[in-house]
Amino acid sequence: MDMQASITPESTADIPIVKPRNKQRAVLFSVLGLAVAAAGGGAVEYWKLIGSRYVSTDNAYTAAEVAQVASETEGSVMQVNVVDSQNVRRGDILVMIDDTDAKLALRQAQADLARAQAQVIAAISDVERTGIDLQRREALVTSGSVSGDELTNARNRAGGARAALDAARAQVALARARLDKSDVDLGRTVIRAPIDGVIARRQVQLGQRVQPSMPLLSVVPVDKLYVNANFKEVQLTKVHAGQSVELKSDLYHGKVVYHGVIEGFDGGTGAAFALIPAQNATGNWIKVVQRLPVRIRLNPEELAAHPLRVGLSMDAKVDLNSNT
Repeated sequence: MDMQASITPESTADIPIVKPRNKQRAVLFSVLGLAVAAAGGGAVEYWKLIGSRYVSTDNAYTAAEVAQVASETEGSVMQVNVVDSQNVRRGDILVMIDDTDAKLALRQAQADLARAQAQVIAAISDVERTGIDLQRREALVTSGSVSGDELTNARNRAGGARAALDAARAQVALARARLDKSDVDLGRTVIRAPIDGVIARRQVQLGQRVQPSMPLLSVVPVDKLYVNANFKEVQLTKVHAGQSVELKSDLYHGKVVYHGVIEGFDGGTGAAFALIPAQNATGNWIKVVQRLPVRIRLNPEELAAHPLRVGLSMDAKVDLNSNT
């Protein structure tokens, strides 16, 4: 009997048919699974070799110990030699205040000192005179030529002369102190740069009447900038002073790499020193991860080659295995 004739439509219905699309789908899922496994393994190895070695943040900004220049005497501004963004060196004259009153006060103090010194000379002469008179009377007491009352009066006059001399010397010391103060006040009419840096926030104007402690301008030491990097509290477990840091600035589009060293940690988080601190003990409370400022010292040579300014954004990456 013919083999083909024995195959009927009913018998072929029981044979399973594998569609080509299902095969492709199975292969794709297998490849995808292998890719996910490889990616997971790679991520684990990356974390062990590299990721666990560093902590980083982009919440970092440059800062500096800005010198606030204020007036130390009263007077009218007669000269302003600087403008904002101008570079200055320590000792450069920034502002000059009218020194007419200071010079007059200095001359008055010199005259007061001379008068006090003349009074001392007169008091010394009086002490010598009363001392000689007292010695003569004491020599005549035994002969009865001088009474006890006369001797007592002579002693009182000698004591009064010595007291007058002490008072005159005190007046000399006071006059000399006033002279020194007048000399200092005269010097304060010339305001000089306390450090090297760049002028910022200049508020003083020509002809302005200034008072002691009145802020005039600021000097920013751009060659001594540092970075405040605000790391999350969960990142600081292995961070400590002395570790090296790589930093990049948005000013140079991240193409310049700075190398710094951690100097220390701030005394509290930003929330703790906020103008209105959070009151977590009242109302509904939601835990928020806090950030702690970490101070990073920059390399002076790198900073000189690629200058920065206060307040610029930085990216900081700490090498946890380093320790300078």
